[in-house]
Amino acid sequence: MTSVRMLAAAITAVVLTSGGTAWAGAPTEQLRGRIDRVLRVLEDPAFKQNGRAAERRTAIRTIAHEIFDFRELSQRALARHWQARTPTERDEFVQLFADLLERSYIGKIEMFSGGDRIQYTGEMLDGEQVAVVRTRIVTKNGTEIPVDYRLHHVADRWLVYDVAIEGVSLVANYRAQFNKIIQRSSFQQLMAQLAAKRDEGQDADGSLTKRASQK
Repeated sequence: MTSVRMLAAAITAVVLTSGGTAWAGAPTEQLRGRIDRVLRVLEDPAFKQNGRAAERRTAIRTIAHEIFDFRELSQRALARHWQARTPTERDEFVQLFADLLERSYIGKIEMFSGGDRIQYTGEMLDGEQVAVVRTRIVTKNGTEIPVDYRLHHVADRWLVYDVAIEGVSLVANYRAQFNKIIQRSSFQQLMAQLAAKRDEGQDADGSLTKRASQK
């Protein structure tokens, strides 16, 4: 499964109508609460008005930062190459990788509508700092897709540091891609590609805002 498909599946889980078993554990409840907030943004009639797409995306981006630990995701995706980076390089990589994930996140959730369901099927704690929240996407045609969120406890919050779709890790998928680019070329080339993706996204945002202002 490609990283794009994995992220799309993960995002599907975030935007679908909640249902099924209600688990009482803190990781599940915090994750579910943030998912519900994304749903409210997507369903808000005010954000569906012409010219409000940029505001809707900003609202979703804010919630994304409450769902994912982008620094932990970045460190795990870069793996052994993380240690060789300077603090400045690490910070720049986190910013670029977070931007890539956020734009993929927002782009995918805007493609989906109601009809599918997400069921919360279990929660597993590993000590007091690590948890797995198990969910299952049930599509309109009855297909079931297992989606596991891996979280760790940071301050007073549970944050996602990986998502496994049908047993395949999002982080592991990106790690393989990033490692291949670094080994074939360099870390600088990886950064250049991520920066190019960011610039493409910013250009698209600018075009969206311009079109909205002309209506």
